[in-house]
Amino acid sequence: MKRIIFLLFTFFILFSCLTSCLSRLEKKLKPEDEEWLSLVRYIITTEERKIFLELPESEREKFKEEFWLRRDPDPDTEENEFRDEYFRRIKLATQMFMGEGRPGWQTDRGRIFILFGPPTERSTFPMESSGNCREIWYYGNFPVVFIDQNCTGNFVMAAINLKHLQDLNLAEGYFQKTITEERSFFNYDLKLKKLKRTSTSLQAVLAFSIKYEYIWFETLDDGSLKADLYLSAEIKDSSDRVVWSGEQTMPVRFSEEKELKSLRERKFVSEIEINLPDERYPLPATGKYFLYSTVKQGAGKGELKKVKEIRL
Repeated sequence: MKRIIFLLFTFFILFSCLTSCLSRLEKKLKPEDEEWLSLVRYIITTEERKIFLELPESEREKFKEEFWLRRDPDPDTEENEFRDEYFRRIKLATQMFMGEGRPGWQTDRGRIFILFGPPTERSTFPMESSGNCREIWYYGNFPVVFIDQNCTGNFVMAAINLKHLQDLNLAEGYFQKTITEERSFFNYDLKLKKLKRTSTSLQAVLAFSIKYEYIWFETLDDGSLKADLYLSAEIKDSSDRVVWSGEQTMPVRFSEEKELKSLRERKFVSEIEINLPDERYPLPATGKYFLYSTVKQGAGKGELKKVKEIRL
């Protein structure tokens, strides 16, 4: 029991730190990027949101294009039916659910309407003896209940029971998985660790990690699996001057697919050492810097760029 409590506490701390970090990044977004992130809140995955916030500003428009392309049911046509329908529902929800102190598409009824479309049946119940007003939307035999505690027009979605809540969460999660595995984003982490500094030197390690499930492998004639990852990184000061740069090729090999499957949920890890000063760069001053990184997967399989604030 103590172990379970400890694991839950650890998860809560890690989740809180991640949420806090992403919230800080979100506050630094340009208005148009902040608005876009808000508009896609119902369909963007946690992983995609993290990637978007960690991208260099110059890469965000490309991300937006790829975000919709990955959800396009027919990429060979000019129209993107998924995107068009999503924004059509936002417009309708804004018109239909006014008067709750926020845009209609941001209300509980607006969210359900955008995710699931119009209900097959909608029942409204004016003020009951309890003083509440209710609406029940049916999608087939599945009910979604909205309660207005004071009959002021402010409807909040209510779960009938725990299983009902779980079913709703599963259904909403389904609409975030509107991308095929072949067109999904990959993600990686790059962290500055083991920083040691003296008056004359600086030593640190860039720790790289990526889930095996994000790596695209090529199957060779003998049944073995092969992948190559290319990492390049730069540390820049606030005036965009490079104070350190490095790169690394990381081959990943498995003799058979069964070996990879056993590690599917784990991560491939690698490190790059930083030792300054060197023949190219002097010792940087103590302070805030920016770590720019690019990871490419071999044979044009994918590329992702990130930027994060660090201290040296």
